Amino acid sequence: MELRDIEIFLTLAEELHFGRTAERLHVSQARVSQAIARQERRLGVTLFERTSRRVALTPVGRRLREDLAQAYDLLQQGLARAEAAGRTLRLGVFGHAGYELRPLIDAFRARHPGGDVLFSEVTGADPFAALRAGEADAHVLWLPVAEPDLTVGPTVLTSGRVLAVAAGHRLAGRGSVSLEDLAGERVADLGPAAPEYWLESMVPARTPSGRRIPRGPAARTFNEILTLVAAGHCVHPLGELAARYNNPPGVVFVPIHDAPILRFALVWPSVTDGPAVRALARTAAGLGPVAIG
Repeated sequence: MELRDIEIFLTLAEELHFGRTAERLHVSQARVSQAIARQERRLGVTLFERTSRRVALTPVGRRLREDLAQAYDLLQQGLARAEAAGRTLRLGVFGHAGYELRPLIDAFRARHPGGDVLFSEVTGADPFAALRAGEADAHVLWLPVAEPDLTVGPTVLTSGRVLAVAAGHRLAGRGSVSLEDLAGERVADLGPAAPEYWLESMVPARTPSGRRIPRGPAARTFNEILTLVAAGHCVHPLGELAARYNNPPGVVFVPIHDAPILRFALVWPSVTDGPAVRALARTAAGLGPVAIG
């Protein structure tokens, strides 16, 4: 039985649905059906009971799943260690998030000697471009990310939120602000490249009560946002990391007390779902997320 056929069998044994199995493995449904039929012919047994309404493992199929799953996991771990050794993963992050991810990188290096991670900077204006262009292996992005060509892995950071305002702004002296305080305030416009649902989760277009939060002037980078804020042209919601690692003149970071916690996860292209990226994801899942604030 070839490795791909084992993967198809184990995935179908988990999903119990040919369509979802095909989608998860990025193959056609016919490819899944053919692989299972070939395995059953070779073994001379029925592995799955199929009806028009359900798919279920036979007793023989359940035993085969138990026998193969452990061996497959060991094989994948071995491949991950081999690929990660000597491999440098390119990881995109926002601003100074790389400092907070040091425990993850240290654990990855310890588990995969010779492997390493290099950071690059992601901007909110076009967060997926480098992934799709093959210029990065993975990014750490705030959730939700609902892109059909991208895989969302474990959460690696959680963070509160702050509002960046000019030092002389009416909100600058507050101990904290509410999302309702953004009503009528302008926030930076990050442009059309990022999906609206993703921007909305950080920079809402309306307050919880429905009052409008206008967007503009345009900004593409973190430093452009802070420059506009310092000049009094806008305010802007950011993750708490911005306040931890930045102290630009003329800008004050005020906690937003009623904003949902931000969750940042590993995200990578599904077509390059290789052992090294999976090894980093397993390491992250074992460590759990770093909490900021």
